[in-house]
Amino acid sequence: MKVINLGQKNSVLNKFVAQMRDKDVQKDSMRFRRNLERLGEIFAYEISQTLNASEKQVVTPLGIANMLTYDDKLVIATILRAGLPLHHGIQNYFDDAQNAFVAAYRKYDKGEDFHIQIEYSSTPDLTGKVLILADTMLATGASLEIAYRKLCEDGEPAHTHLVCPISSAYAVEYLQKHLPADKVTLWVAAIDEELTSRSYIVPGLGDAGDLAFGEKK
Repeated sequence: MKVINLGQKNSVLNKFVAQMRDKDVQKDSMRFRRNLERLGEIFAYEISQTLNASEKQVVTPLGIANMLTYDDKLVIATILRAGLPLHHGIQNYFDDAQNAFVAAYRKYDKGEDFHIQIEYSSTPDLTGKVLILADTMLATGASLEIAYRKLCEDGEPAHTHLVCPISSAYAVEYLQKHLPADKVTLWVAAIDEELTSRSYIVPGLGDAGDLAFGEKK
């Protein structure tokens, strides 16, 4: 699995990530959502450069322009709920893409043990298409792997781009072991080294869903 860390380059992306991490700026949930959306737009632009493309003729009021545009059929998927602003940002650029959604969460057993519970999935046929699966935080990697395999029950994508702005080093290694090496690319903005016993990323940014949409029970 190829891993691309956009945060290693000097760009405005790092400013947005810094604001998302800042405990004072986080108090503005609208800014948090907007920064996630901005990240989605940046990731979409970067992914667009990897797609198959061909030259097409476009008729203008004055003549014909030859334009190089992508050919791949795209499906944008996200894990509810924290991934929604990120999904929206990607969709802003790939506005002709189909969409898919997965509801997955940690269901705690005894003590600190948990398993990933999927309660809802909606997706078009993925056969031969490019899947972009977005989730804000990648802690253990388990929920993303399960969501990926659930989506692939509706056809095998030609390639999958995983968009996860904040990831743990543990999750990167986990996905490299459990997902197809030649058919998956992981895009991140930061890789944090520490993962707590309760599978929280440190320094991370906290609960992305709560920061974007308010606290839940």
